Amino acid sequence: MTLTYRIGQGLMALAALGAAAAFIGGVGHIADAPTDRLWIESWRTFGFMVFAGLFTLLAWRPTRSPLIWELVFLHKVAMATTYWAAGAVPEASQAGPVDLVLCLMILVAWGLTGGWQSWRVQKGAVS
Repeated sequence: MTLTYRIGQGLMALAALGAAAAFIGGVGHIADAPTDRLWIESWRTFGFMVFAGLFTLLAWRPTRSPLIWELVFLHKVAMATTYWAAGAVPEASQAGPVDLVLCLMILVAWGLTGGWQSWRVQKGAVS
């Protein structure tokens, strides 16, 4: 593995750790959430868990994760776009810059690891 490949993997591992930390922090938000916020806090928190898993897959197997690169990138682009459109919404002002940084991290990691190669058919792969 080249150094650039390892740097790309490291970026995705860092994203996975960040999402895992957000999941752990979100558990407290669920516990403290008023009834009218319980669903949305649960949705957000469990979403962090899913993204921790997706980022871990991309760090572990960047060239064998077709569609995962595209899904996580499009989600982060959509969230960053929503941040710009939302204006002064408190939650957007906190999470929006993080999603914007994640867009850049994903794009750089995709380039450094050759993530676009995940769509190639692997020899010996079972469909």
